[in-house]
Amino acid sequence: VMSSSSSSALEMEIFQYIDVHQSDFVQDLKEWVAVESDSVQPDLRKEVIRMMVLAADRLAALGATVNLVNVGSQQLPDGQDLPLPPVILGELGKDPQNPTVCFYGHVDVQPAKKEDGWNTDPYTLTEINGVYIIVRNLYGRGATDNKGPVLAWINAVETFRALKLAMPVNFRFVLEGMEEAGSLGLEKLLEEKKQCFFSDVDYIVISDNLWLSNKKPALTYGSRGNACFSVEVECGSKDLHSGTFGGIIHEPLMDLIALLDSLVDPTGRIQIPGIYDSVAALTEEERKLYESIEFDLEEHKHNSGVKKFLFGTKEELLLHLWRYPSLSIHGIEGAFHEPGIKTVIPAKVIGKFSIRQVPYMDLSVVKQQVVEHLEDVFSKRNSPNKLKVSMPLGAKPWLADVNDLSYKAARQAIKTVFGEDPDFIRDGSTIPVARLFQTITQKSVMMLPIGAADDGEHSQNEKISRHNYIEGTKLFAAFFLEISKLH
Repeated sequence: VMSSSSSSALEMEIFQYIDVHQSDFVQDLKEWVAVESDSVQPDLRKEVIRMMVLAADRLAALGATVNLVNVGSQQLPDGQDLPLPPVILGELGKDPQNPTVCFYGHVDVQPAKKEDGWNTDPYTLTEINGVYIIVRNLYGRGATDNKGPVLAWINAVETFRALKLAMPVNFRFVLEGMEEAGSLGLEKLLEEKKQCFFSDVDYIVISDNLWLSNKKPALTYGSRGNACFSVEVECGSKDLHSGTFGGIIHEPLMDLIALLDSLVDPTGRIQIPGIYDSVAALTEEERKLYESIEFDLEEHKHNSGVKKFLFGTKEELLLHLWRYPSLSIHGIEGAFHEPGIKTVIPAKVIGKFSIRQVPYMDLSVVKQQVVEHLEDVFSKRNSPNKLKVSMPLGAKPWLADVNDLSYKAARQAIKTVFGEDPDFIRDGSTIPVARLFQTITQKSVMMLPIGAADDGEHSQNEKISRHNYIEGTKLFAAFFLEISKLH
């Protein structure tokens, strides 16, 4: 184990190398962003495959053993088969004395076109000074989600090689090209490889999300799941005229509105009996995590364009975004929605809503509670209409232990690089890949973001700041040293 003075001298040497080579690192990102690796649009699939080969070459240049694994093809709605991009499995280092860290990332991107409202060409990485001259932003599709973080990790590994330093950890890489289209083929591959490729992995690190603030680093330790429901009410086979039938039949849309209205009260509390039963009680230690979090309520309000939230304090707001379930109503299929007037009684309507569920809520129990509640409300209406409730999609929540060694190491590395403790945050949305890795490999999974809250992933003018990209590279390098010391 190194003494702290020699380890800080080593860190200085590493950080200096990263600073000196930052224009090379930005150039690398420019080359990657230039590839239109959009996995959503079938006609760009060959670009995604080209991107996978580029990434594989980059890992091979580090000295890694790289395997481009074929995961088959996907069937498009029109019936044609489209090849899935291969998944990269890379290995570097097999020292039994060292911990083994597996990094997951993706090199495919969301669709982007200049005419969608981009100020610059989305596939040309463009550096623009921010409002304050100190911030220099790198604009381009994939800059923060997820090409920038993947390259920052690779750059960090490369720095050790360039300085001829002993690798502090063994590396494994899992890079895919279908994340934005649902990670097709990944689950099956992880299942097949869990005995061999993952057998000696100690920690899995994902860097595919953002900080909660623009300036303060964060570590993510949980995300909500999502259970999507559809509730269908049908009276007959055809739509009816309200002049001929209005006032003498049980209208399906009235039934449906009553059903949807029974789900949530005006304070946002879900009205389904038993839904909160398995939500863990809030501990004092956990509540403390929320107090120090940097979160600007007014800024969040401004970003959303909403006048007033359901909650007035930062703590209450974040608890209800991350820790408690929420229910949202998304739409009604079959109802008349065009402009103008049409006096129709629709014969069949389908309401769509979802529940973001949190740890310890069981999906099958949630489904049962929803069905029983809706059937109960419906039965009180004495309606002869047909009711059908289904759950077409259910993704589970994810929760990590913040006392895991990887979180301790990451926290220390953040302190070293950014000079402050990170916020420990959860994500209100669903991160299927974290849950997937945790469930299949049974290893410790950590989310270590380097992008800032205003990076605009999936949006127009996506960016990563030069500062976050370069300091993020240092953070990963410092993390390798810390996890090696702790382990």
